[in-house]
Amino acid sequence: MYSIKSRVRYSEVDKRKKLTLTGIVNYFQDCSTFQSEDIGLGIEFLEAHKRGWILLAWQIIVERYPELGERIEVGTWPTGFSGLYGTRNFVMKDEGGNIIAYANSVWVFMDARKGRPVKPAEDEISNYVVEPKLSMDYAPRKIELPKQWKRLAAFPVRRSQIDTNCHVNNSRYIEMALEALPKEIHVKQVRVEYKKSAVYGDMILPEINKEGTKTTVKLCDTEDGLYAAVEFIGEEK
Repeated sequence: MYSIKSRVRYSEVDKRKKLTLTGIVNYFQDCSTFQSEDIGLGIEFLEAHKRGWILLAWQIIVERYPELGERIEVGTWPTGFSGLYGTRNFVMKDEGGNIIAYANSVWVFMDARKGRPVKPAEDEISNYVVEPKLSMDYAPRKIELPKQWKRLAAFPVRRSQIDTNCHVNNSRYIEMALEALPKEIHVKQVRVEYKKSAVYGDMILPEINKEGTKTTVKLCDTEDGLYAAVEFIGEEK
C-alpha cells in the first residue's frame, strides 16, 4: 500500500470542525496522484504519451469524519487491470490505525489523441503493484436512477472547479450535488457515476430524488445529457 500522512487542516473542515466529504475525496485523489508521480507514471508522463486515467465511478464509505487537527494516514493500491480498465482501493486511518473511511474506484485508460479508451501498454502499468481487494460490500459501478425527479436551479461551471485536465475535477461534482440538497446530510456512503466531463462555462442542471435515507442527484447538461449521477446514503443533520 502506498500511503501519505497528514493532519486535518482548518481549511478542510466544516462548521462542526470535521473534515468534509469532499476533503476525504481530495485526500484519496491526492494519494493516488502522489503514487503515480513517485513511480514515474504521473502527469508529465501521461501528457507526453497523450494518455490518461479517467475516473468512471466512486464508492466511498465513511465510518467517522476526523476532526480539526487530527492526524490521519491515507493509503491506496491498485487492485487490478483488465483490458481498458483499472480498479483501485483507498483507506483513511486515524492515529490508532483504525479505518475511518474507505473506497473503491473504477478507471478507464484514454487515448487523448483519439478521444477514446485504449488498453494500457505494459510500461504504462508495470510500476504499479497490484494487491488484493479491500474486504467491503462492493456496489455496482452503475447507479440505478429513479424515475421521478425534481428540477432545481441551473448554475454555471466556474474557473475554480477546473483541474489540470481542463475539466471539472472529480470531487467538484460531489460538491455540486451536496449544494443541491435542501438540507445537510450526514453522509455514510456516496457513489458517483461519471458520464462525461463538464468544462468552464457549461451550465449544470441539477435534479434530485429522495427515497428514505437515499438521495440521488443528477447533474445534467442543457440537453438532458448526464455529466454525473451522485447517490448519497445518510440521514439529515
